[in-house]
Amino acid sequence: MTVRARSTVLAACVAAAALVLAGCGGGGTEADDGGASAAPATSAPLEPIPAIKPADVKPLVGRWVGPAEDYFQFKADGTGVWVKGGRKLWSGTAIPEGGGRYRFSWQGGDPKTASYWGVSLSDGNSKIVFAGTSQKYTKAAARKGRTTGHKGKG
Repeated sequence: MTVRARSTVLAACVAAAALVLAGCGGGGTEADDGGASAAPATSAPLEPIPAIKPADVKPLVGRWVGPAEDYFQFKADGTGVWVKGGRKLWSGTAIPEGGGRYRFSWQGGDPKTASYWGVSLSDGNSKIVFAGTSQKYTKAAARKGRTTGHKGKG
């Protein structure tokens, strides 16, 4: 892939993410930079986030890397983040819908109707598809011997 093609793909993904974020109101919390988030697409009040069973989100746990060098990362309690270039685009909870589909929380609540704001498992659970952009994300291999982020002396 040429440099121009990569930058075109990157620009398209960033633009798509911006449109999705503008349409659904951002993430589970506001971005770390303190930026304001848009209003949710629905005027209905948010429901409380249901209790998440680790067994229901087990296939989602881990890091999922996308084509635009962004990633989703989920924990066993269902919490997750979407990160691009070190910036958190979304953080919140993946709420199981069944059939390998998960909708994302918004500002600490369950929107219940934002079908474009979530992911679904595909390709034998080795990929997820983000409904907001239709981009596929590949599950990254688990890292063994994780470090604390400190670089060694020397």
